[in-house]
Amino acid sequence: MKVNVASEWLNSCSGCEISIIDMGERLLDVLQVADIVHLPALMDSKYFGQMGDKSHLSIPKADVGIISGSIRNQEHVEVAEEMRKKCNIIIALGTCATHGGIPSLSNSYDNEETLDRYYSTESTDVENNKNDTGKGYPAKDIPKLLDACYALDEKIKVDIYLPGCPPHPDHIFHALTALVSGKELKLPEKSVCDTCPTIRKGKGDLKKLRRFLEAPLYGAAGESLDKMRCLLEQGFLCMGPVTRGGCGGDAKDPRCISARVPCRGCYGPVRHEGNQRLDMLNALVSNGIDINSLPESTSLLRFSGGHGMLRPKFKKKKEI
Repeated sequence: MKVNVASEWLNSCSGCEISIIDMGERLLDVLQVADIVHLPALMDSKYFGQMGDKSHLSIPKADVGIISGSIRNQEHVEVAEEMRKKCNIIIALGTCATHGGIPSLSNSYDNEETLDRYYSTESTDVENNKNDTGKGYPAKDIPKLLDACYALDEKIKVDIYLPGCPPHPDHIFHALTALVSGKELKLPEKSVCDTCPTIRKGKGDLKKLRRFLEAPLYGAAGESLDKMRCLLEQGFLCMGPVTRGGCGGDAKDPRCISARVPCRGCYGPVRHEGNQRLDMLNALVSNGIDINSLPESTSLLRFSGGHGMLRPKFKKKKEI
């Protein structure tokens, strides 16, 4: 008997769906035991019936529901709630779904600031599409924005989390096959640093952070990773200490580190409820690096600004 699978994307870029395709021939193995009944990224699925004749949003019932993307507007809420209603198990696919992802950087600003920035130029023709305040923001037939960008579990119950931007195809394959076989899914629970093969000697000689492209060379060309010194100890901002490992899939070695690039934190915090910004500032201090050399700290939450981690800056009222 096959398992029915439904998939939806919300405030997302489709990278997670591409990662599903990147399972390659293993996708054929999955299709032997699973029927995809709904997947807008790959098949023609209509929310209100194929002919648009229904009055309520509807998604087919499924054993497993996969949702990528964060929740930013009212339509995303409705789709997520319908998926939760129709699916026995919900998988949050990708860091946008698990922690807000890149879109949650907008949580540093309120909606008016965001809309003013992008829709108030003279070249924007929205004269016939103004909102209730009379400002030139697109408003007609557009879902209402929420007050912030939310991770999936802030609006509906989530059963399984598969972080990553995007998640490694190995983990997606293991998750789907585990659900079909009834086995327990085990994902990496340690940090990127715990799986990183670079040499760690302790505190580095540098006391200030430096730009990634700044000389001297951080690793000789062709040099194996186990001969290269830890990038953080070299003064480069590497989020490895505070980021969940697993980006290398079954190959183990972290993807970015394998390319001699510092970890940017795309798998979110090591603990689901962790705070990457606070933990990273502590990691810098413990490595003897002056945190004042960090230009700003908002980007330390570039993948995990949901769950209230990022909020608009306090505004002082103008004196009359």
